[in-house]
Amino acid sequence: MEDLRIGVIGLGLRKNLALAAHRPGHGTTVAAVCDTDPAALKAQAAAFGDPARAEDYRELLERPDLDAVLVMTPDDTHERIAVDCLEAGKAVYLEKPMHITVEGCDNILRTARRTGTRLYVGHNMRHMGVVRLMRDIIAKGDIGEPKTIWVRHFVSYGGDYYFKDWHAERARTTGLLLQKAAHDLDVVHWLAGGYTTTVNALGALTVYGDLPRRPAGTPRPEGWLREFEWPPTARRDLNHVVDVEDVSVMNMRLDNGVIAAYQQCHYTPDYWRNYTVIGTEGRLENFGDLPGDTVKVWNTGPSSYRADCDIAYRVPDATGSHGGADAEVIREFARFVREGGVTDTSPVSARMSVAAGYMATMSLREGGVPYDVPPLDPELVAYFDRGQTGS
Repeated sequence: MEDLRIGVIGLGLRKNLALAAHRPGHGTTVAAVCDTDPAALKAQAAAFGDPARAEDYRELLERPDLDAVLVMTPDDTHERIAVDCLEAGKAVYLEKPMHITVEGCDNILRTARRTGTRLYVGHNMRHMGVVRLMRDIIAKGDIGEPKTIWVRHFVSYGGDYYFKDWHAERARTTGLLLQKAAHDLDVVHWLAGGYTTTVNALGALTVYGDLPRRPAGTPRPEGWLREFEWPPTARRDLNHVVDVEDVSVMNMRLDNGVIAAYQQCHYTPDYWRNYTVIGTEGRLENFGDLPGDTVKVWNTGPSSYRADCDIAYRVPDATGSHGGADAEVIREFARFVREGGVTDTSPVSARMSVAAGYMATMSLREGGVPYDVPPLDPELVAYFDRGQTGS
């Protein structure tokens, strides 16, 4: 089997995904790379051997030797670049979130259907061991039928990862309830077996709004993702624009009646992502999301709280970044490009997580007013449910 030849657009924070795709002789090879920053392009290209290089992604689209592209650029560029790639007939891996608006997502979906070019959106958490384990537990019936899901996301590094560059700008992300939460909202939908129809939310910029910022056009501080400041109020050199919320909570009603809640804070001392799923016959909760951590199930009672639980499941071993999920998601993408068919990650699901986060952001900026999530064209849903085949 010849290697799938892949072009990479964007060599920033998600470079690990491109490295997972560079496996010469084992199915996929990064044959061309692109970044608008000449210094980054020069520094990062060597990790892929001797690939073709370009500062303009459109040069990659003119190359007949590329089978597919990984789009890993800032969120606000996703619609433009993905549409151009699809129009050029290049299979697209689009890093989450799909875009920063609902209409941008829908335009990408419509373009993929019209051109017949394959589109894949990389919600790699669907390939994380802890998420697949929780889904398997639910499928086995250990907790009965899911009725409510609660997610708490403590982001200890939030001030460094999200407030020192473009992530801090509404114009580039809409907000972190979309940009950061898109993964978790997708997992909520996957575990619940439904999509959000109604949201309301509250949030605010409570810590990072008053801290010192860098002037526009100045580079991020040296070691910005290697040296972390504490306490959060000690952070300096924030992005010149900071207008996204650093704490937020949202409530969701899904189309199958499930009620869900998501909470996010960007100045906690520890990093932690905690899921609780309660069903008609019990509840599950994850205690960590790394290999060797556990998912616990309580399904006898009633009783006071019991730390010993009724069943404990171990998160499976894995290798590679994101608990092995990056390698798995690349394998699924490569298989999809070659063979087509249904995938665990879904462009429709990706759109629905963006739509939930987008409308929740609108809600929190209007004091918690409830919003309905715009439905997706049923014909588009059917097309992607068929694995992107047929009219």
